[in-house]
Amino acid sequence: MHDIWIIMKFTMKEMLNRKSFIISTIIILLMIVIGTNIPNIIDSFKGEEEGEKIIISDPLNVYEDSLNVFADSLTDYKIIVNKDNVDTIKDKILDGKASLGIVINKVDNKINIDYVVENAYWETPDNVLVEGLLNYYKTIQISKLGLSEEQLLSINPSYELNFIQAEEETDGNIMAMMMMSIILFYAVYFCAYQVSSSITTEKTSKIIETLVTSTKPRNIVLGKTLGIGLVGLLQMILILLTTVVSVKLFMNSEALEMILDPKSITLSLLLITLIYFILGYFTYALMYALTGSTVSKPEEIQSANTPVALITVIGFYLAYFTMMDPNSSLNELAALLPISSPFCMPFRIMMGLATSKDVLLSILILIVTILIVAKVAIKIYSNAILNYGSRMSLSDIVKMYKQK
Repeated sequence: MHDIWIIMKFTMKEMLNRKSFIISTIIILLMIVIGTNIPNIIDSFKGEEEGEKIIISDPLNVYEDSLNVFADSLTDYKIIVNKDNVDTIKDKILDGKASLGIVINKVDNKINIDYVVENAYWETPDNVLVEGLLNYYKTIQISKLGLSEEQLLSINPSYELNFIQAEEETDGNIMAMMMMSIILFYAVYFCAYQVSSSITTEKTSKIIETLVTSTKPRNIVLGKTLGIGLVGLLQMILILLTTVVSVKLFMNSEALEMILDPKSITLSLLLITLIYFILGYFTYALMYALTGSTVSKPEEIQSANTPVALITVIGFYLAYFTMMDPNSSLNELAALLPISSPFCMPFRIMMGLATSKDVLLSILILIVTILIVAKVAIKIYSNAILNYGSRMSLSDIVKMYKQK
């Protein structure tokens, strides 16, 4: 245990001193701060602009000099009411004095609307504005008929829209779950990848020969896995803390509620997410320890890690895309498979879809997988640790595992 502790501290110090680790962490934190500030940045640009100018022209007085009332009711637009013709509006748009124009005419009891834009290829009519104009014209004509309030209500009834889903309602927010799944994938994948990189680097520098004579190979594997895992956990905590602080400082409550339901984030959910991060990390880190021990040159790491990287990506996408239909059998399977459960199960819990039995079974499968992978990885590492030849093939790895 003492040897594992020493190797773990050495690995942590080595990881924290890496420029790549420091730079990548700073970039991630800056992206979080900038990302939570996007609404404020957009608002600041909007505040500097005068606003989109729209010309509504009524040369035949179809609206009986009442368009100003309609224009005042549309606070999201900056509307100028006049009697310009189409050619005049075209000139104003080309001169930058307006962004679009609407010319209203009436021929044979038919409303004719000319919608003038700078480039019809890139722009489409604003249906809200057009429909608003037509409804306002209808309101003017109805008011001239002298109808009673009951008659008006029968023509334009008020209504209330109730949005109801057939499936049982669940807690949580799918967008937030997908974002958290990406964070977990990043943390598990990149931290686990560092294990193979660290092992291969030490083989290249011949440090491993000193370690082997000082302690057992098992202690080296476990010490490195724990050290890199703790650094990854600290990085993840720093990312989450920065996210929470940035959201509190820079995002308003309405924007936050559109992305995440705060009630769905509980202490138990955070703890279970931490457990799945640890178990997922150990599953993949031990796989990478195995592949790292089979090569002796840093340039061979990428190709050696490809099978494990493919398994990781398959596991992530299996969890990520099945979240779009969390009640599907495929999502239930993803929550149990050891390659995908670290990215999937915390969010089934968040949605209230996972039972205690499901969670315990998923954790048990992960633990059994870790023990099996650890046994294989440590044995292969022990036999291949001093191999400085060419990269070993799969058949070589199987033969090495069968050695006593």
